[in-house]
Amino acid sequence: MTDVRSGQHECFDRLVIDTHQADGGYYVTYTDQVNHVGSGEPVPLRGGAKLFVMAYSPSYDENFTTTYQPANPAEVVDVTGYRTFRQVAWAGSWEGTTDLGLGVRARLPFRVFTLTDRIVVDVAHQW
Repeated sequence: MTDVRSGQHECFDRLVIDTHQADGGYYVTYTDQVNHVGSGEPVPLRGGAKLFVMAYSPSYDENFTTTYQPANPAEVVDVTGYRTFRQVAWAGSWEGTTDLGLGVRARLPFRVFTLTDRIVVDVAHQW
């Protein structure tokens, strides 16, 4: 992966994970707890619900050179003032995947899809 960014839209908040591969896979689900890769320590997240986001794209290249490292792992992107998102936190990158925790206001509907070189997670503002 090469970047993480977010945006606000009329009906949903959006998280975008830029990858360095075409059509990267993903696994996204609501969970009671997001854990750091390796240590298993909990990732603190604000909000009434937690989404575990796994991108099948590492944050390093084939030579293990870092391709993405957040400046602040607890606040990967600034979601201040968003209607649904409360926090995006880094959970680590290991064995070809990168994990993020997405704290959201409530357990709202979400969708995930891929574009050529990105994974997109949309979380609705309401049910």
